[in-house]
Amino acid sequence: MARQQPPPWVHTAFLFCLLSLTGAIEIPMDLSQPPTITKQSVKEHIVDPRDNILIECEAKGNPAPSFHWTRNSRFFNIAKDPRVSMRRRSGTLVIDFRSGGRPEEYEGEYQCFARNKFGTALSNRIRLQVSKSPLWPKENLDPVVVQEGAPLTLQCNPPPGLPSPVIFWMSSSMEPITQDKRVSQGHNGDLYFSNVMLQDMQTDYSCNARFHFTHTIQQKNPFNLKVLTTRGVAERTPSFMYPQGTASSQMVLRGMDLLLECIASGVPTPDIAWYKKGGDLPSDKAKFENFNKALRITNVSEEDSGEYFCLASNKMGSIRHTISVRVKAAPYWLDEPKNLILAPGEDGRLVCRANGNPKPTVQWMVNGEPLQSAPPNPNREVAGDTIIFRDTQISSRAVYQCNTSNEHGYLLANAFVSVLDVPPRMLSPRNQLIRVILYNRTRLDCPFFGSPIPTLRWFKNGQGSNLDGGNYHVYENGSLEIKMIRKEDQGIYTCVATNILGKAENQVRLEVKDPTRIYRMPEDQVAKRGTTVQLECRVKHDPSLKLTVYWLKDDEPLYVGNRMKKEEDSLTIFGVAERDQGSYTCVASTELDQDLAKAYLTVLGRPDRPRDLELTDLAERSVRLTWIPGDDNNSPITDYVVQFEEDQFQPGVWHDHSKFPGSVNSAILQLSPYVNYQFRVIAINEVGSSHPSLPSERYRTSGAPPESNPSDVKGEGTRKNNMEITWTPMNATSAFGPNLRYIVKWRRRETRETWNNVTVWGSRYVVGQTPVYVPYEIRVQAENDFGKGPEPDTVIGYSGEDYPRAAPTDVKIRVLNSTAISLQWNRVYSDTVQGQLREYRAYYWRESSLLKNLWVSQKRQQAGFPGDRLRGVVSRLFPYSNYKLEMAVVNGRGDGPRSETKEFTTPEGVPSAPRRFRVRQPNLETINLEWDHPEHPNGILIGYTLKYVAFNGTKVGKQIAENFSPNQTKFTMQRADPVSRYRFSLSARTQVGSGEAVTEESPAPPNEAAPTAAYTNNQADIATQGWFIGLMCAVALLVLTLLIVCFIKRSRGGKYPVREKKDVPLGPEDPKEEDGSFDYSDEDNKPLQGSQTSLDGTIKQQESDDSLVDYGEGGEGQFNEDGSFIGQYTVKKDKEETEGNESSEATSPVNAIYSLA
Repeated sequence: MARQQPPPWVHTAFLFCLLSLTGAIEIPMDLSQPPTITKQSVKEHIVDPRDNILIECEAKGNPAPSFHWTRNSRFFNIAKDPRVSMRRRSGTLVIDFRSGGRPEEYEGEYQCFARNKFGTALSNRIRLQVSKSPLWPKENLDPVVVQEGAPLTLQCNPPPGLPSPVIFWMSSSMEPITQDKRVSQGHNGDLYFSNVMLQDMQTDYSCNARFHFTHTIQQKNPFNLKVLTTRGVAERTPSFMYPQGTASSQMVLRGMDLLLECIASGVPTPDIAWYKKGGDLPSDKAKFENFNKALRITNVSEEDSGEYFCLASNKMGSIRHTISVRVKAAPYWLDEPKNLILAPGEDGRLVCRANGNPKPTVQWMVNGEPLQSAPPNPNREVAGDTIIFRDTQISSRAVYQCNTSNEHGYLLANAFVSVLDVPPRMLSPRNQLIRVILYNRTRLDCPFFGSPIPTLRWFKNGQGSNLDGGNYHVYENGSLEIKMIRKEDQGIYTCVATNILGKAENQVRLEVKDPTRIYRMPEDQVAKRGTTVQLECRVKHDPSLKLTVYWLKDDEPLYVGNRMKKEEDSLTIFGVAERDQGSYTCVASTELDQDLAKAYLTVLGRPDRPRDLELTDLAERSVRLTWIPGDDNNSPITDYVVQFEEDQFQPGVWHDHSKFPGSVNSAILQLSPYVNYQFRVIAINEVGSSHPSLPSERYRTSGAPPESNPSDVKGEGTRKNNMEITWTPMNATSAFGPNLRYIVKWRRRETRETWNNVTVWGSRYVVGQTPVYVPYEIRVQAENDFGKGPEPDTVIGYSGEDYPRAAPTDVKIRVLNSTAISLQWNRVYSDTVQGQLREYRAYYWRESSLLKNLWVSQKRQQAGFPGDRLRGVVSRLFPYSNYKLEMAVVNGRGDGPRSETKEFTTPEGVPSAPRRFRVRQPNLETINLEWDHPEHPNGILIGYTLKYVAFNGTKVGKQIAENFSPNQTKFTMQRADPVSRYRFSLSARTQVGSGEAVTEESPAPPNEAAPTAAYTNNQADIATQGWFIGLMCAVALLVLTLLIVCFIKRSRGGKYPVREKKDVPLGPEDPKEEDGSFDYSDEDNKPLQGSQTSLDGTIKQQESDDSLVDYGEGGEGQFNEDGSFIGQYTVKKDKEETEGNESSEATSPVNAIYSLA
């Protein structure tokens, strides 16, 4: 994150502004004045021969000046040459070649003269040259024969061009020649080889010259190299190829660039370093080029002269070359003459001071003629570089030229002397409005003119003293600078110009605005590719100014595509990609100022793939792999994974070989015998893995006998009379040779018979005709064409198992509680197991419920007791039920015979919680409670217990308990006060005790919670709302329609025969007993006839249709090691899963409860 500094041009512009403030005052163009040159061509004017020639010369003056030219110091008569013309109201020459002619005929030195009645101004001497791009001379080049390791220079010698051509080297197929510190192009265009290598023969070398004006490229015939190889390249100390010797000298002009060059040969290639004798290199101006072979110092000054030396070194030694640098200078201005405006009788002077090396001479001219040959003027005195005027008169008006020159160049300046009598005048519009930013430096302009030159004073708000000094400064041209603007500087400023002929004034209104500031700047961020990044940019600005906020990326305008979202105070980038990396600049600008803030976004990406894999140090069991790392994409590479592929066992499949730290790029790889290896490398950083590198070349190792045997050898029977021997086959890196095979041996363990053996090519072998479950000793040995592997270990395996022959005896059952029993049995004899004893298993099923006429599922469940054990526990049984149980022995083949069937009964348990407990509050006086019967009664319900307590905030009242009969499912309670709330707890009871309780609270009062239906009578009554009345009418109409439909269907259907679905006869009170049917009930909650509460605890059929089927009959449970059930209750009502297919609609008291709920 950084607040960006103003660009350099801001400072340059301000400096230029200050210089202009101190310059001479311009004469308004409506006043008489001598000519002034305003535009001219450069001194060295090179033109394209294909275009017309244009030599510029423009001037101003009053009256308008006329123009004429000299060529080679002689008058150039334009009228005599039809190709030459002069532009209207200008002195610019146009030489037209459309009708023929050679541009070279017009080469020479031209000078323009602009003249009116007050004097003559001169342009520079313009040297006109036509650009040239001569052809390369034809030549046949023999192949260049050079010894490997020797130095070589391929000379370019381009044809001389104007300007000099740009030189570059390419092959004849237009491929650029790769340059590095060994092979590079010198400043003279030659191509230097510090030492030649065999690979340099792979291409040819052609020097190319590109000419600027003609935009043509000329190609020299290519050089072909023939490199003579030797057994070994001898290492050599460095020697200089350019410049020759140990010392040289160089001259450079002040202000130009100094280029020093040192190119050395040697093996290995030398490194070049630069030094200055007696001092340091100028760090702000010096830079190294051409792989450190060149030193460039820009904008040379006198202090850059001295001795420089370059040091070429390699491991064999070093040499140096000293370059003496002399700095000369063409003339440059110290004090350039300026126009002189005087009133009659005033004194003045023209000064022309310049410096150079050697020191330049000064020559004065007047109106283009040497001052010595001009008419004498008693009011003028020449004193070297100064002309003094005393008591000037109107006749003194003229244009003076100062020409200062030495052997390296010249400077020519025009300065006129104008004698005028003019009262003060203002040159800018009146009453301008200037808006400036607080704390900035600003300038109020007040251009004026007068002769004698008026004095200027500034006043604020029409009062006070002259503004000058302190925070104010008045320049010669009349501008007022305010060094730091404050709020109190706002107001009206008046400038007054005065001379002996009068005065003039003007006003400027200054408004001070608040600066634009980014107060929350974007911060540097590091983001992974694909994530979202947000750059903040919050701005404060003066509200009277229009604000514009835009973004730059890498200092160029940012294109906001569909992956970016620009908001008022932020920039969001979605799915960041590598191309999004860079600097982001938020620019907040108004018409007066701007503020910049820059942040850098670094995008972390997966590394680029490694490249250029190379195998070296080839050995029998190892090889060195070297690679060039790819770009880490801003996240350091942490690891390299080397993978290999072999083409025999699994061609095309890559396996991990080894892993190395991210700091290495070369590693020794240990190899296995007889593998045709191919390697690739994957780079890993924090973001992820790179794409694999391109594969290396293949490398095959020699073969050897196996050094290991297959692993995971097993012997197991798949049938009762066999044994399958299996093992994990060896891979390509452990085969060690061709035709890998396995020698399989086996024998019975007890008998110690001789070994049976067979050779197998796969990974399994089946031994047949084995006894049941007999131990065998097994060995598997690897073998290839080079020999056998080491002696294998012996593994014990077993032949196949048969079903157990015996069942557990003396099975005893003890009821632990209403849901669990304990079992005990006698173990079977080991020879009857006929295999490995896995577990004793109990099969049990629910025969019936003690609740009369309740249908139950008789699906069998099981509980396993692993290992050779004699007891276990079966849990998660249904209370109040009759069960049957059998046991069996289980081995790997399956179950043995079942034991005799045992019966047991689970006692009554506590019920589950009542279902759907609802608390309603129709008004502030009563609370209605409703509930449904428990899902699992686990016995005969004898009632319900309700406990409730009032509370108000942290205050809690006394708990009250209520008992209800088993068939009651509603209760209405009168509130003690309209403020307190109530907490209710409801549980069901059997003879065993109370079951799980369900808890609810009464609704909160209206001032504590959002309005609910419980308070509709105390708030704006919803029953009086029109929409509610309409809704209720629609519901009533819908219910009426449904009742009519039901009545019609009942009339058509009549009766529903059920006798064949029931095992229990209907009660004698059933009016339909004779024909075995009964009518449909039109009301869902209408109790069946004969469902009354009896003294023995039966309950009338009312609001529940739950059956113990819902309790979880069906589905095999899971048991832990002690036989306890770890499954969950399940609900299965599909007829396919039931046994007996009986209906659960009997009129037994308990069943009646659950058939209606």
